[in-house]
Amino acid sequence: MKGMDAHVLDVGNCDHDHALIREMLTCHFRVSVDRAATVGEAIDRLRSRRYDLVLFNRIIDRDGREGIELVRLAKSNGLPPPPLMMISNLSEAQDACVAAGGVRGFGKAALSRPSTIALLAQYLPRQ
Repeated sequence: MKGMDAHVLDVGNCDHDHALIREMLTCHFRVSVDRAATVGEAIDRLRSRRYDLVLFNRIIDRDGREGIELVRLAKSNGLPPPPLMMISNLSEAQDACVAAGGVRGFGKAALSRPSTIALLAQYLPRQ
């Protein structure tokens, strides 16, 4: 990935949170950030483009669905999904994400913490 931008899909975050996430990502990493409002839209995007990381909200802002449905659907549809990372402050939600086949993520309260940047650096090229 050296020298290339990574592609990130942000799923289910409200406009304000999406802007904060996008700003943090583009400040620290060489990324382009796409957005999907719903799980269904995210699945469609995963079928049409390669992503290096998918960040999804615990509760999808647009329709109130559980974000973990994205992990289950991506895995069951035979897609070779990129790492699927939940954004949630709740440790039990993070545990459920990992149990479903996703990767441990971070909470919005930790968005700008060095530990979050280090976590994301495992998947994305630094600036």
